[in-house]
Amino acid sequence: MSEFDGTVAIVTGGASGIGLATATALAAAGATVAVLDLGIDGLPEPLVGFVADVSNRESVAAAVAAVGEAFGRIDILVNNAGISAVGTVEDNDDAEWARVLDVNVVGMARMSSAALPWLRRSPCASIVNLCSIAALNGLPQRAVYGASKGAVLALTYAMATDHVAEGIRVNCVSPGTVSTPFVDRMLQRFDDPVAERAALDARQATGRMVTPDEVAGAILYLASPLSASTTGTALEVDGGVHNLRVRQPRVTKG
Repeated sequence: MSEFDGTVAIVTGGASGIGLATATALAAAGATVAVLDLGIDGLPEPLVGFVADVSNRESVAAAVAAVGEAFGRIDILVNNAGISAVGTVEDNDDAEWARVLDVNVVGMARMSSAALPWLRRSPCASIVNLCSIAALNGLPQRAVYGASKGAVLALTYAMATDHVAEGIRVNCVSPGTVSTPFVDRMLQRFDDPVAERAALDARQATGRMVTPDEVAGAILYLASPLSASTTGTALEVDGGVHNLRVRQPRVTKG
């Protein structure tokens, strides 16, 4: 028996990358998993897909209602859906700021608001938001993205405070750079995507980008009913970026 047996989980942006790794891991652990995404074709069994756009409140409400009707309960919400942006404050116009903040921050609020009536009925309710090391670290050319993730961190703490008395735990995971299609698309915006990828690998103290499965493992820990005393926590899965200052080995000339 797994601690997830009998639970129902929603994973937004669950059709690829971190979301798909998380949805697959939750299903393997015994949860019934509903994937909410813009496109749900090709999802592996036993994942069940529901079309949803987190930037549209009516779409979110309809999808969450459909999940609740299909499975009779919702215990876990993983707010994973998000988009990237490259550039300084000079590079991104108002429309880009609005687009990124609407998906990355307000999208989480929309999803959480729609799921809360179901989560209140759960004996093991948990929300896990996808944050980023960009929330607390100044990353080059990530002004809009970093601002959105800083807001996600603050939102996580606020939600955890608001709903702890209702038995709903709210936490977030802050990954370093993760090797996903999301990052691949972002890299194409650079003049030299190969050099930029190498720089992203080198930024982690481990010398490589984080894997989606590693992030999924952290999400499952926070979502688990066994983590009943963990709320208002940001768990870093970043290859040591935030806290480690590794010295490069000195090259000795012969």
